[in-house]
Amino acid sequence: MTMAEGRIDTSPVKKHKGLRHLAAAARYSLGGARRLLGEAAFRHELLAFGAVMVGFVATGANLFQYVAMSILFLLMMAFEAINTAIEEIVDRVSPEISDMGRNAKDLGSFACFCLIVANTVYAAYVVIFSHFV
Repeated sequence: MTMAEGRIDTSPVKKHKGLRHLAAAARYSLGGARRLLGEAAFRHELLAFGAVMVGFVATGANLFQYVAMSILFLLMMAFEAINTAIEEIVDRVSPEISDMGRNAKDLGSFACFCLIVANTVYAAYVVIFSHFV
């Protein structure tokens, strides 16, 4: 805020506006993507997605099936990013082993697991079962 609005801006971070804000947000997102690539689980999920796309091509999946699979995969990427953020925050705030920290990490992991199952079930349906039903 500005002095003219009656408040003084004490934020240590200068907020950008307009196109500069959009560019900054894109840089932050790319930084997050680079960080996520450092996670073995995420790299495995990327490989699995590539294999699924090959399976979709081989079985002649339709456009809707590609779109649905892509949306499920994007959700899985988002959950994996949130899980990684939870793990990093817990490790920073509570480096010692605690029940609360373990529970937070386990819950994040379970959220990722649920989406992995959803992706797997849908991919199996498209590649295997949709051609027999």
